[in-house]
Amino acid sequence: MPVQVTLEQIAQLAPNIRTVYRDGFANGQSVLDLFGISQNPLRVAHFMAQVLHETGGLSILIESLNYSPERLPKVWPKRFQPKGPLDPAQYAHNEPRLANEVYGGRMGNNQAGDGFTFRGRGLLQLTGRDSYNQATRILRESYPDAPDFAENPDAVISSDWCVKVAAAEWSAKKCNAMADLDNIRSVTYAINGGYIGLPERTEWLRNTKVVWQ
Repeated sequence: MPVQVTLEQIAQLAPNIRTVYRDGFANGQSVLDLFGISQNPLRVAHFMAQVLHETGGLSILIESLNYSPERLPKVWPKRFQPKGPLDPAQYAHNEPRLANEVYGGRMGNNQAGDGFTFRGRGLLQLTGRDSYNQATRILRESYPDAPDFAENPDAVISSDWCVKVAAAEWSAKKCNAMADLDNIRSVTYAINGGYIGLPERTEWLRNTKVVWQ
């Protein structure tokens, strides 16, 4: 029997949940079932831990790139002075310029402005044109009416699609198998591309395991 994920359970962990996420999860059980996330408590716990971290407790819809000059070298040390070539002052508090610099020319971002257009959105902070295209392709296999997320990026943060997009990304990155092994490092690397926030993600996992056990 699939593990149930209810709004009451989610509220224990995310009292400040955004309306679109609440509405998405209100109708999300069939999505979690479809992508195998609800097959066992461990998968649900890992999925929700990553979601909760990426969204700041389900409060963040779109990635903020409003960084101070002091913060930029800490987030991207190889890009910004003193270790990198770029002057932090030229990018601080300028989200479009920063996004196009750090995300442009990779992750399928091959057109002017793609870095900002395809910055992180949604429950797992979908990032990069390739990821938006992949979400479209995967979801249309089960939901033929899925929008083209590359054409309409903000559909990623709609109540109709937010859970579906996150579940599709999770599935595409084969996170269920990693969750079955209870491997938080592997899951984090698959979602993040690194280990940023691993201690916080681990703490979220401890909390989600209490709810789904």
